[in-house]
Amino acid sequence: MLNTIPLNTGCGLIAEPFMPDPFKRAVILVTEYAEAGTMGFVLNHLSEYLLGDLLPDLPYSEIPVFIGGPVENETLHFIHCCPEKINDGIEVTEGVFWGGDFDTVKQLITTYALNSQEIRFFSGYSGWDYKQLENEIQEDSWLVTNKLNKNAIFCETETNLWRNQVVKLGKRFAHIVNFPVDPSLN
Repeated sequence: MLNTIPLNTGCGLIAEPFMPDPFKRAVILVTEYAEAGTMGFVLNHLSEYLLGDLLPDLPYSEIPVFIGGPVENETLHFIHCCPEKINDGIEVTEGVFWGGDFDTVKQLITTYALNSQEIRFFSGYSGWDYKQLENEIQEDSWLVTNKLNKNAIFCETETNLWRNQVVKLGKRFAHIVNFPVDPSLN
C-alpha cells in the first residue's frame, strides 16, 4: 500500500492517475465512513448543469453542479462552509458541512446571499460497501489524504484540484502528476 493515512469521515481520496471514468483523476471528500460503508462526493468533476437547470424554483441560479459520483445521479446533495447561514449541517471536516436546511439554502440563493465559494452541489454520490474501499486502497487505486481543507474544497478550480492534492502528499507521489491522462497516447 502506498500511503497509510487512516480512512475516516472528512478525509480525501485521490484517484490513481490512470483510473478510468467515472473516477478519472477524481478527488473525493468522504462525508460518511462507517462499518456499513462509505459515502463521499467527487469535488472536481463539473457537470454540464447549473443549479437553476435542475431546480425549477431557482431558475436564475448559476451555481455549478458537480457530478458527485456514479450512485443515484438523480439525487441532489450539497456541502457548505457557512453554518452561520445554514442550520442542521453535519461537520465532516473542519469548517466543511454536509447538508442542512434546504429551504434556507433556497432562500439564500434566491436573495443572492450565498455563492459558489460557500456551497457546492452534487448530482449523485460515490459509495462503497463494507470493506470495498479498503480493498481498493490495498490495490493502490486510491491515495488517502488528510490535507483537504475548506480552501481546497471551495476555492481551488476543479482542473487543478487533483494535481494540487497529489503534490501536497510530498515528493514520493508528486511525480505522478506528470503521467499522461491516457498512456496509450504517449
